[in-house]
Amino acid sequence: MKKKLKIVVISFSIIGVIIFLGYQYIINSGERDLKNEKINFSVKSKDISNEFLSNIEKANQKYLDKAISISGIVTSVNKNELIIDDIIVCNLEQSNNSSINTNQKVIISGRVVGYDDLLGELKLDKCFLPKNKE
Repeated sequence: MKKKLKIVVISFSIIGVIIFLGYQYIINSGERDLKNEKINFSVKSKDISNEFLSNIEKANQKYLDKAISISGIVTSVNKNELIIDDIIVCNLEQSNNSSINTNQKVIISGRVVGYDDLLGELKLDKCFLPKNKE
Protein backbone atom coordinates (compact mmCIF):
# COMPACT_ATOMS: atom_id res chain seq x y z
CA MET A 1 0.00 0.00 0.00
CA LYS A 2 2.84 2.42 0.80
CA LYS A 3 4.38 1.76 -2.61
CA LYS A 4 1.14 2.72 -4.40
CA LEU A 5 0.80 5.87 -2.28
CA LYS A 6 4.37 6.84 -3.11
CA ILE A 7 3.72 6.35 -6.85
CA VAL A 8 0.54 8.45 -6.67
CA VAL A 9 2.29 11.27 -4.79
CA ILE A 10 5.21 11.30 -7.24
CA SER A 11 2.82 11.24 -10.21
CA PHE A 12 0.81 14.17 -8.88
CA SER A 13 4.02 16.06 -8.13
CA ILE A 14 5.26 15.58 -11.69
CA ILE A 15 1.89 16.62 -13.12
CA GLY A 16 1.87 19.68 -10.85
CA VAL A 17 5.34 20.72 -12.00
CA ILE A 18 4.34 20.29 -15.66
CA ILE A 19 1.20 22.37 -15.15
CA PHE A 20 3.16 25.08 -13.33
CA LEU A 21 5.83 25.26 -16.05
CA GLY A 22 3.15 25.34 -18.76
CA TYR A 23 1.38 28.18 -16.99
CA GLN A 24 4.62 30.15 -16.63
CA TYR A 25 5.41 29.60 -20.32
CA ILE A 26 1.99 30.86 -21.42
CA ILE A 27 2.02 33.88 -19.09
CA ASN A 28 5.61 34.98 -19.77
CA SER A 29 5.93 34.26 -23.48
CA GLY A 30 3.53 36.84 -24.83
CA GLU A 31 4.24 39.01 -27.86
CA ARG A 32 7.00 41.49 -27.28
CA ASP A 33 6.52 45.08 -28.37
CA LEU A 34 10.08 46.12 -29.16
CA LYS A 35 8.99 49.62 -30.17
CA ASN A 36 8.18 50.30 -26.52
CA GLU A 37 11.10 48.37 -25.02
CA LYS A 38 14.37 49.92 -23.94
CA ILE A 39 17.13 49.26 -26.46
CA ASN A 40 19.85 47.26 -24.70
CA PHE A 41 22.68 47.96 -27.17
CA SER A 42 23.40 50.34 -30.06
CA VAL A 43 26.16 48.98 -32.29
CA LYS A 44 27.59 49.14 -35.79
CA SER A 45 27.00 46.09 -37.97
CA LYS A 46 30.71 45.36 -38.42
CA ASP A 47 31.39 45.60 -34.68
CA ILE A 48 28.67 43.15 -33.63
CA SER A 49 29.65 40.77 -36.40
CA ASN A 50 33.27 40.83 -35.19
CA GLU A 51 32.10 40.06 -31.65
CA PHE A 52 30.27 36.95 -32.88
CA LEU A 53 33.23 35.90 -35.01
CA SER A 54 35.72 36.23 -32.16
CA ASN A 55 33.67 34.50 -29.42
CA ILE A 56 30.21 33.23 -30.32
CA GLU A 57 29.34 31.99 -26.80
CA LYS A 58 30.18 35.31 -25.17
CA ALA A 59 28.34 37.27 -27.86
CA ASN A 60 25.28 35.01 -27.52
CA GLN A 61 25.20 35.64 -23.75
CA LYS A 62 25.46 39.36 -24.35
CA TYR A 63 23.01 39.84 -27.26
CA LEU A 64 20.68 36.85 -27.66
CA ASP A 65 16.99 37.76 -27.26
CA LYS A 66 17.91 41.40 -26.52
CA ALA A 67 16.51 44.51 -28.20
CA ILE A 68 19.30 46.24 -30.11
CA SER A 69 19.86 49.00 -32.66
CA ILE A 70 22.27 48.37 -35.50
CA SER A 71 23.66 50.93 -37.91
CA GLY A 72 24.99 50.10 -41.34
CA ILE A 73 24.48 50.27 -45.09
CA VAL A 74 21.52 48.45 -46.68
CA THR A 75 22.79 45.90 -49.20
CA SER A 76 19.49 44.19 -50.03
CA VAL A 77 15.80 44.92 -49.64
CA ASN A 78 13.14 42.22 -50.01
CA LYS A 79 9.45 42.17 -49.14
CA ASN A 80 9.86 41.30 -45.43
CA GLU A 81 13.63 41.28 -45.12
CA LEU A 82 16.41 43.82 -44.99
CA ILE A 83 20.10 42.93 -45.19
CA ILE A 84 22.68 45.29 -43.77
CA ASP A 85 26.34 45.13 -44.86
CA ASP A 86 25.76 41.56 -46.15
CA ILE A 87 25.97 40.24 -42.57
CA ILE A 88 22.85 41.37 -40.68
CA VAL A 89 19.53 39.81 -41.77
CA CYS A 90 16.53 41.67 -40.39
CA ASN A 91 13.02 40.25 -40.64
CA LEU A 92 10.76 43.28 -40.70
CA GLU A 93 7.61 43.56 -38.62
CA GLN A 94 5.81 45.33 -41.45
CA SER A 95 6.43 44.71 -45.13
CA ASN A 96 6.02 48.39 -46.00
CA ASN A 97 9.68 49.17 -46.61
CA SER A 98 9.30 51.23 -49.78
CA SER A 99 11.21 54.11 -48.17
CA ILE A 100 14.33 51.95 -47.78
CA ASN A 101 16.78 51.72 -50.66
CA THR A 102 20.02 49.82 -51.19
CA ASN A 103 23.21 51.73 -50.33
CA GLN A 104 21.24 53.77 -47.81
CA LYS A 105 22.65 54.22 -44.31
CA VAL A 106 20.10 53.12 -41.71
CA ILE A 107 19.68 52.48 -38.03
CA ILE A 108 17.36 49.55 -37.47
CA SER A 109 16.11 48.07 -34.23
CA GLY A 110 15.14 44.46 -33.57
CA ARG A 111 15.62 41.37 -31.44
CA VAL A 112 18.69 39.16 -31.88
CA VAL A 113 17.55 35.59 -32.57
CA GLY A 114 20.90 34.04 -33.39
CA TYR A 115 24.10 33.92 -35.38
CA ASP A 116 24.44 31.57 -38.33
CA ASP A 117 28.14 30.76 -38.26
CA LEU A 118 27.90 28.73 -41.47
CA LEU A 119 26.65 31.73 -43.48
CA GLY A 120 28.27 34.33 -41.23
CA GLU A 121 24.97 36.14 -40.70
CA LEU A 122 23.39 37.63 -37.61
CA LYS A 123 19.62 37.14 -37.58
CA LEU A 124 17.18 39.66 -36.12
CA ASP A 125 13.40 39.59 -36.02
CA LYS A 126 10.66 42.12 -35.20
CA CYS A 127 12.81 44.76 -36.91
CA PHE A 128 11.65 48.30 -37.46
CA LEU A 129 13.13 51.66 -38.33
CA PRO A 130 13.09 53.92 -35.29
CA LYS A 131 11.88 57.48 -35.78
CA ASN A 132 15.44 58.83 -35.53
CA LYS A 133 16.72 57.00 -38.61
CA GLU A 134 19.60 58.48 -40.56
